[in-house]
Order: sequence, then C-alpha cells, then structure tokens
Amino acid sequence: MRSWPTVYLPPVGRTSHPTLHLFDSYQRTLVPVSKDRFTSYICGITPYDATHLGHAATYVAFDLVHRYMHASGVVVRFVENITDIDDPLFERAIRDKIDWKVLAASQISLFISDMTALHVLPPDHYEGVVENMDLIIGAVQKLIDRGFTYSLDGDLYFDIQRGDTNLAGLPLPLPEAISIFKERGGDPERTGKRHPLDALLWRRSNPGEPEWKTTFGDGRPGWHIECVALALNYLPYPTESSITLQGGGADLIFPHHYMSAIQARALNDLPFASVYAHCGMIGLDGEKMSKSKGNLVFVSKLLQAGHQPETIRMALLSRHYRSDFMWNDNALHDAKVRIERIRSALAREDVAPTAPAIDGFIAALANDLDTVAALAIIDKWCVDTETGIIGGNAGELARALDLYLGIAL
Repeated sequence: MRSWPTVYLPPVGRTSHPTLHLFDSYQRTLVPVSKDRFTSYICGITPYDATHLGHAATYVAFDLVHRYMHASGVVVRFVENITDIDDPLFERAIRDKIDWKVLAASQISLFISDMTALHVLPPDHYEGVVENMDLIIGAVQKLIDRGFTYSLDGDLYFDIQRGDTNLAGLPLPLPEAISIFKERGGDPERTGKRHPLDALLWRRSNPGEPEWKTTFGDGRPGWHIECVALALNYLPYPTESSITLQGGGADLIFPHHYMSAIQARALNDLPFASVYAHCGMIGLDGEKMSKSKGNLVFVSKLLQAGHQPETIRMALLSRHYRSDFMWNDNALHDAKVRIERIRSALAREDVAPTAPAIDGFIAALANDLDTVAALAIIDKWCVDTETGIIGGNAGELARALDLYLGIAL
C-alpha cells in the first residue's frame, strides 16, 4: 500500500532533548520512551468513514511523538495499518450498494489526502490486511502449532487463559471487560467457548464475503491478529519488547490492544510494546461523536468549507491528547485567532527572545505531549513581542513550530 508524501522537518539546532515521557494506559503512570531505538505501531482506519476528527486527533497526537523522536536524533520506524476487511466495511458497502473493495479504495485515498493536508509524517509501512494475508495466515498457524487455539464450529479462537494466565493483565474488572467486549465486536455469550473473552483468530466468511483458503479452514482473520502480524513483520525488534509504542484511541485499550499484546507474546515470548498510549475521545456539541449517531465531523468537509489545515491541526493541539474533548465551532475560531496572532508576531522585525520559549515548549512536549502548556508558552511569547520586548529570532521559532508541532507558518 502506498503511503503519503514525506514531510520536510526543518533543523532547529537543538542537540539534546529531555527524554519523552508518555502516560502508559496499562501501567497507569508516566513512563520514559527509550531513545535507543524507536518503533511504533499506530492502529489505522477501517476504510468506510474517513477521516473524522476522532481519527485526526489520534494521528496528529502520535505525529507529535514521531516528530519529537526525530528531533531527538532517534531513528524512527513507524507502521500503520488499514483494516480493509471487516464487518463495518461490508455493511456500509451493502447499504450504499457498492463493491466493498471500491469503497475501501475511495476512503483510503481520502484518508491519505487528509493526512497530507494535516502535515502528518507518513509511516514507513502503510499496510492493508488484504495485501498481507499470507503473513496473517502464517501467524495464525504458528499460534495453532504453539497450542494457543481451539476450534468451534469451523471458527478458530485464541485461548485467552493460555495467553494470560489468570487474566493477570486484564486492565479492568472481568464483568466490565465482558460487557465492553460484547459492545466492541466480541461474542462473549457464544455457547461452546472456553472463556467469554476468547477472541476470534479466524472465522468462516458469510455468503458473499471474501475468504481465503487455509489448512485450518476457509475464511478470514479476526481483528487483533491482523495488527500483531503486521507489527511483528515490519518493525525490527528491540531487545526488551517487540515494539516501543503501540498507540490509538482510548476505545482500543480494551479489547483490541490488550488482545494484541497477549497474542503477540504467544507468538514470540516477548512483551509486545514497552509503552501503550491512547488518545481521548471527541464529542460534538455535548454528545459523543460516533458513526451510529451520525454526528461525525470530517476533515475533508472542513477543508472544503474553507478551513485551513493548520487551523484544524491547531484546534486539535489546543487540548491535551488524553483528554476527552467536545468539538464545536469555537474550536476552529479560537485556533484561527491563535494562528493569526502567532503569524503576526513572527512577521515583526524585532521579536521577544525565542530560545527560552523553544526550550519551554520542548520541555512541555516531553511531559506527556502537554500541548496546552506548550501553546501557553507561545502565547506568552506573543504578548512579550507585542509589548516591545526584543532579542529573539523569528525564523528560529517558526522552524521549531514546524518541526515539533507540525504548524508551518
């Protein structure tokens, strides 16, 4: 699968950076991100509703991580997937009377266009499930060979109690986990399963759906093994875990990232990721933004309405990435005002000292991507410049805003 164009990262002359710390959703604390080698796997879209603001907020947040690590001089390897075979995709294709492959291709193209506009660094590997089916089938076969699976009426399940003894890693109480598992595509009530949380590894396809022939049955893969197979194949292993970072929206904490972690460990006997980081959810005018409510806000629609990409990006950066956020028209207005003020200050012949401002917002970003604090420092710099304080270099600050925040002014 083709990725999108490379983004230029301007030099800023900083030779050292504080270690980036991110909040780990399972350890429930800030943890340092290794500078020895950095690999990340960011869960991508199911291509039937791209790109809504929930998507955009996630990819902009992890773009900050990648930018910070690049600026720190670390070699970054980044993989993002496309879940281009899944029930919601088929359901939307049937509803709209369109071939599911045509629908997926159109949404992937739109997503690539949106990411390019938002100045998001492209992944080294942008991989679809369909084009990597041999890898996924191989991973399923290895789990069978290692004794982590069982069959039920032609479907293949991962035995969660073998993968996570006593469910020691479960990030929430079992009754709540079962409830959420059901809400997010699981089948905890199916008769014959060894445990309600056992997840499908390989399933029989429904009539009219695509299927692949294998020695363990014709069908298609479950959700979690897809990501595991792609990450383990396309990212080099550090020594202490398979990858450095797994990231996504908060709705992936369970079951998806939990299930991915235990399936990955079952494959190679290593913890899957050193850090698990997740973004807050976005609502609209007081309600949760969701496909079922039909209240999604799309990046492409905002761009078509005349909003600039940097305004959308600034609006998303104006809240902490882990906080839930209610989107409204004020978010874009406030972001536009902030950008105009920064641009006006940068255009002055004499500006306030820039080195302390850059050092300050770098430190804020190193503290769990605290963009709220980082932008407050830039706001203060604007005030200082407007009041006539001098001694800075506007070009230096403009390059730093581009490099670290992805805001090119």
